[in-house]
Amino acid sequence: MAFQAKKLINDPNDVVTEFIEGLVETYPGLQYLDGFPQVKVVLRADVSGATYNKVAVISGGGSGHEPAHAGFVGEGMLTAAICGDVFASPSVDSILAGIRAVTGPMGALLIVKNYTGDRLNFGLAAEEAKSEGYKVEIVIVGDDCALPPPRGIAGRRGLAGTILVHKVAGAAAAAGLSLADVAAEARHASEMVGTMGVALTVCTLPGQVTSDRLGPGKIELGLGIHGEPGAAVVDLQSVDVVVSHVLKQILSPETNYVPITRGNRVVLLINGLGATPAMELMIAAGKAVPRLQLEHGLAVDRVYTGSFMTSLDMAGFSISVMKADQAILQRLDAATKAPHWPVGVDGCILEVAIEAAANSVINLKDWLNEWDSKAGDGDCGSTMFRGATAILEDMKKFYPLNDPAETVNEIGSSIRRAMGGTSGIIYDIFCKAAYGQLKANPKTVVTAKQWKDALEASIAAVSKYGGASAGYRTMLDALIPALTVLQERLDAEDDPVAAFVLSSEAALAGAESTKHMQAQAGRSSYVSGEILASVPDPGAMAAASWYRAAALAVKDKCMAL
Repeated sequence: MAFQAKKLINDPNDVVTEFIEGLVETYPGLQYLDGFPQVKVVLRADVSGATYNKVAVISGGGSGHEPAHAGFVGEGMLTAAICGDVFASPSVDSILAGIRAVTGPMGALLIVKNYTGDRLNFGLAAEEAKSEGYKVEIVIVGDDCALPPPRGIAGRRGLAGTILVHKVAGAAAAAGLSLADVAAEARHASEMVGTMGVALTVCTLPGQVTSDRLGPGKIELGLGIHGEPGAAVVDLQSVDVVVSHVLKQILSPETNYVPITRGNRVVLLINGLGATPAMELMIAAGKAVPRLQLEHGLAVDRVYTGSFMTSLDMAGFSISVMKADQAILQRLDAATKAPHWPVGVDGCILEVAIEAAANSVINLKDWLNEWDSKAGDGDCGSTMFRGATAILEDMKKFYPLNDPAETVNEIGSSIRRAMGGTSGIIYDIFCKAAYGQLKANPKTVVTAKQWKDALEASIAAVSKYGGASAGYRTMLDALIPALTVLQERLDAEDDPVAAFVLSSEAALAGAESTKHMQAQAGRSSYVSGEILASVPDPGAMAAASWYRAAALAVKDKCMAL
């Protein structure tokens, strides 16, 4: 029996507008275009067509597929996303407004899922933009592998594999390639990927009743992302059987939809359709990888699991398999600030380290204030607390965790905004020096030695501009011993994580040793040695605390991987 679905919404006609409003509030790096809500365009807040000197990568379509497409707007991925109403192609006027807003002299690439409405509207907007003098190219993505080879003109539908095409194109554009080259890479990526979906339920549009098309105990194979019927309705099977069937369909030599053969390297994307628990998606990923390896003879280089292109509240998942060469892997691994592109392993390690470091400072607030009340003006803990709190808040919104250098730079920005005072300036200098050292490394993955070099550069910068050195009773009395031990252990070829942990013990010992030092920098230099001998330097203790917490968090995370 059909029934009215429960939705946490207001007016069903306003869901897209209110989604966009919430999105830009959540991610300040995004904004919506003037003309909103009639023109529903989400774009990078840092891009203006008049000054943008790279190829703009634009996509979009009907809403209801979140986080696609607006959640993938950000440096290194999409420049703008055009949002239609739920499951409806955006208007030509909205698409044209988006092109005008972000397209500079390098031109724009439109990535369009293969649906008639999208092709027509994006196509007409592209032609209009060309007549206005813009350079525009279009890549159509049709990665559906569920249906027999089409006999008419409709072609294969665009599904979740489109997100991988977005990432490849966005990285190519960020690298400064020409419009022709960005389009060529996107087109090549679109030809390398195949997708098939499986649904346990039918989605419900806002304000409408839930369809009873799928009866109890039934699943649908090969459906589209708009709730349209799939290739077949069958009895519910175990995930092993479903995953096996989907992979065989995608990799079928009879249809030859994707040029993948035994011995190839591939990327796997397990995409939730809106109402599928993370547990079930992970189960599907865990079953798909060994089948690709053992049954199909493929090397699985990357696995992405999560919700990328949904269908409102549909339960189920789709599987995408993309043939991968080194060039495609480089584009997929490239840094991006798009909020919904998944954080890689190194990014996850960086995230836990930052979180642990910030929380350690927050927890130490009262002790730092107490020590500082005897050695300074009594606000060290409160100042550090503001900086640590800002870091935790900004990390979810601003930090591109897949890019360590840019993340360190953003930490400096958070500190400068929130902390103020001498401590804020010193830590900002610390971060900027580390950023400069890390930025010299062109690769996304940072080695232990490069982290050591970044710490060394930071210490040198703080010493240069602040005037302090070892023995001056400052934060450097924690960090210099840490650097010394880290250098020694890495030179001895110790495990990098173990070296990090050992160096954090040296940081704590160095901070404790400040009790026996006469201050030669900062407000403490005006305090008698007798008073100082009763407390450690609060700045040194704060530095040792966050350094130690980060080291232990990295150790725990690496052991869990």
